[in-house]
Amino acid sequence: MTYETIKYAVDDGLAKIAFNRPDAGNSINRKFAHEFMDVAIKSTTDPSVRCIVIGAVGSMYSFGGDLKFFSTEMDKIEGTLMELTAVLHQGIQRFHNCKVPVIIVVNGMAAGGGFSLALFADIVFASRSSKFTMAYTNAGLSPDGSSSYYLPRLVGLRRAQELMLTNRVLSAEEAQEWGVVTYVCDDDKLDGEVEKLALKLASGPTRAHGAVKQLLARTYDQSLEVQLEQESRLIAEMADSKDGREGLDAFLNKRKPVFKGH
Repeated sequence: MTYETIKYAVDDGLAKIAFNRPDAGNSINRKFAHEFMDVAIKSTTDPSVRCIVIGAVGSMYSFGGDLKFFSTEMDKIEGTLMELTAVLHQGIQRFHNCKVPVIIVVNGMAAGGGFSLALFADIVFASRSSKFTMAYTNAGLSPDGSSSYYLPRLVGLRRAQELMLTNRVLSAEEAQEWGVVTYVCDDDKLDGEVEKLALKLASGPTRAHGAVKQLLARTYDQSLEVQLEQESRLIAEMADSKDGREGLDAFLNKRKPVFKGH
């Protein structure tokens, strides 16, 4: 697929995805949703990809749903939104379940669906000038894009209720304090800090990263006994992998490991 609303490139194990509708606030329309799903499948099934970075072109991360597009679909809006969210949500599931680290980079406003699309990563960077707001109920809508799943887990039920019902705007520092954001960087240093961490992760033990994601994804849904069994199985598998053997040998011989992503 040739992308119009998204930029995509892979270099040295690092996949870079950028929302590319800056003139429309990187808002979500039908084409964007379908391209988002496609690039999610492409990046998470490429064996050369060992880390994924998702950001946006321009001064805004995303304003969320493209209300101008919605207005052209009002005679069939229910079916349109069922299609759009089904496709968008499939992309989010791909990133959630993939076996490599996913980094999201928020620069500028993340509102509505844009806020939702800032939640599913393993690590979230934000520029110091960025802001976050749910904003759905301002347009008489309810949340989508995984926010009703992630927000309560990240910030707690009471804060999720406040964000969704009052549309409170969070600064980058507040978002970090609440647990929405991992790192806040000065605007002019954001890209450099993201690149540094992304390259470190891309050169790391890919299977071990995938095991971490798998363990944490299920921690709220499983009993202690099931979680402990999964921990036992995965650490044994990792130790027996090529990267696991390399990591143990490097530690014992006091040298830097060279992971191949096996």
